[in-house]
Amino acid sequence: MPPLPTQREKRIVGTSLKMYFDLPSTLRYIDAVAQLSSAAKQANVDLFVIPDFVTLLPSAEKLEDTNIQLGAQDTYSEDKGAFTGEVSPVTLKQVGASIVEIGHAERKRLFGETDADVARKAAAVVRNGMVPLVCIGEKNKSNIASQAVGMAVGECKPQIMAALSQLPDDADVILAYEPVWAIGASEPAGADHVVAVTQNLRALVAETGRKGRTRILYGGSAGPGTFQKLKEGVDGLFLGRFAHDVGNLEKVIEEMKES
Repeated sequence: MPPLPTQREKRIVGTSLKMYFDLPSTLRYIDAVAQLSSAAKQANVDLFVIPDFVTLLPSAEKLEDTNIQLGAQDTYSEDKGAFTGEVSPVTLKQVGASIVEIGHAERKRLFGETDADVARKAAAVVRNGMVPLVCIGEKNKSNIASQAVGMAVGECKPQIMAALSQLPDDADVILAYEPVWAIGASEPAGADHVVAVTQNLRALVAETGRKGRTRILYGGSAGPGTFQKLKEGVDGLFLGRFAHDVGNLEKVIEEMKES
């Protein structure tokens, strides 16, 4: 087992709304999340929320006087040009985004994104002064416990290295470990598995000698009660549907404060 980091990074939690909400319900949700600003500050937790593209601007206005970070669900790898339907990282930065989620398993499955595509997007995000939230994870669950961790690390390694290879050595990065088989499941991946995988991934990043801050989140049916079981491996959580109830998001912040 690789050694634990000597200094744990600041806790962080956030959620992506994907395409679950319409315009009015998204803005109501952002209003509710904004009320957690004080709780997050008191808990010394970085809190972020990632709505859809259409609501980024009004969301930024609602979060302007809070310490909550605004994120975007994707970006294009070029700053400008004839790329119909894509969204420029320049525009995302101008609208107030500080985090950009890239490489989610759904993007890879539905739209054929590759590790190389994700790496180019990561470079574009950093180039424009934002932090890439790079989603990584293995596709299939191994039924042999002794092989599961090695298989997961082996599948995640090229995803991580592709992204890091395109970034400046001092760039900050967030890695969201989301086993594809756990996304949308009734329960998160087992704690022993997640801790072992993320500790190995942390050691893998450390071996590169990069100077930028790398924080690791767990996503995949995460909710209240998940973080305490995983805190020896991760810096926070990337929440999905459980965060649609803002009360659950508040509970996770409180759990991180206690840890």
